[in-house]
Amino acid sequence: MSYLALFKSLPTRAYNRYRNLPFYGKLFLWLWILFEICLVIALVIITPSRVAQFSYDYAEKLARSRFGWFTIGFLIVCVSFPPLPGHTTLTTLCGYAWGVPDGFYIAAPASVLGSTLVFTVLRLGFQKRLQHFYKGNEKWQALETVIAAKGLPLIILIRMSALPPWTYSNAFFSSIGSVGLWQFIIATFFVFPKIFLQVYIGSRLAALSDGEQRGAMDTRTKIINGLLIGAGITIAVFASGLVYKLVQKQIRTLSGIPPEIDELAAEAIEDSEEAPLLTSNTRV
Repeated sequence: MSYLALFKSLPTRAYNRYRNLPFYGKLFLWLWILFEICLVIALVIITPSRVAQFSYDYAEKLARSRFGWFTIGFLIVCVSFPPLPGHTTLTTLCGYAWGVPDGFYIAAPASVLGSTLVFTVLRLGFQKRLQHFYKGNEKWQALETVIAAKGLPLIILIRMSALPPWTYSNAFFSSIGSVGLWQFIIATFFVFPKIFLQVYIGSRLAALSDGEQRGAMDTRTKIINGLLIGAGITIAVFASGLVYKLVQKQIRTLSGIPPEIDELAAEAIEDSEEAPLLTSNTRV
């Protein structure tokens, strides 16, 4: 799938994912959207500089509090369970409040712990549902075959790719019987560069949010910080997209496996929102 085709398919994917959410998942999503709208309105009314200063001051209090690191770590674990959003926001907040490298030391272990819990809970709690799903889904059977043949390198590539996103990726891998827990944990370690980049972006945002630090910067330094933030976001987006393309290429060109199996497996990755543990319409 080309970048253009992938971009065009995003609205349909988003709608399908929303449609497959349970009632409380949809309710949470709409509450989250309402919250984001309120934030934008508050930003316009209060002015960005005052909001940024307030955010920075609160982040500083959080970083100085005794259990601030535990609170953020706990939230990262919670949002690792689908369909909860917010993993990128929280890892960026780690950088915003604690900077580099301390923010990374909070975000990375919490991400591994959260994803491991999701994998274990879903794998152990929904074995019958998985077995039922496999019997009637050729794409998933093909994906099982391909991952079993390619092993850990392919698992790592899929884990690093843009699709599926973090919280859905956790459930996605728990849905694949040929993926072992140890393989999943090792593959998760390869997401650390992305997490570090998010933490770094947060640290640069913090420097621009504090009036005292911002006032001590000359125009050149402010521009450099802004460019670093933009470059970090751009690198994250393009790197994830590049890895996703590599995943598709690797799956479609596997030797020793019939081309039709490779194609079905690639389609299973593209349709990852239909994973059995991400939908509510699979009957056991």
